[in-house]
Amino acid sequence: MIKRTLIPLLMLSCSSAFAAELTSMETRWLTAGLSVINYAKQELRLPVDITVQPQAHANDVPVALGYHDGRCKLVLSLRGNAHAEDILASVPQARRALMIEAMFAHEIAHCWRYAQGAWHQTPSGFAQGGTQPAQTLQQTRREEGFADLVALAWTQQRHPQHYADVAAWMRQGRAPAAAATNAAAAVDTHATMAWLQLAPTGAAFNSRLPLFDQAGSLWRQGLANGE
Repeated sequence: MIKRTLIPLLMLSCSSAFAAELTSMETRWLTAGLSVINYAKQELRLPVDITVQPQAHANDVPVALGYHDGRCKLVLSLRGNAHAEDILASVPQARRALMIEAMFAHEIAHCWRYAQGAWHQTPSGFAQGGTQPAQTLQQTRREEGFADLVALAWTQQRHPQHYADVAAWMRQGRAPAAAATNAAAAVDTHATMAWLQLAPTGAAFNSRLPLFDQAGSLWRQGLANGE
């Protein structure tokens, strides 16, 4: 089982299949995301469960969010996942926790949208067009755009002195690969640069608004621009 001392610290609700102790990487990631987890559970009262996979599957991202039976499932897939190392390879060791925290904020934004009953729903006044596959792609990309903006708003609120670092890292991760074709870019559900470019600095967010309203204001601006 997980070390008993980590249970109150990390407030984990792990799957019964996970019977080994946390690895040092899992502990680092969960500790980096702890403030986001606490915010989600204690302030937002979101129904969040955390699952640590004993072995990552092919194409698993390090941290992801699902929704089942009215609860958000925050899934860490770090064991045997080369992408977990690669995603932070360009970040100095001292700043990696900031990027991990931003990733957790991104996933909690998905949880909030699910809990609000707003998943894949667009505010009134913003039409969806095209075939059903095209609409689904657009809806998914819009959710990723919203979550990216929440991650940036969180960073501005909690770590304003490091906003530029986190924003630059996120833009780097979302930028189309130099060799990518236009066709590949067109089906990228994480092509969120149109929203990231709306927040080049933390000043783009209205600090007088609640966190999700800060992100939502810029998100709707992106929708108005045709995203």
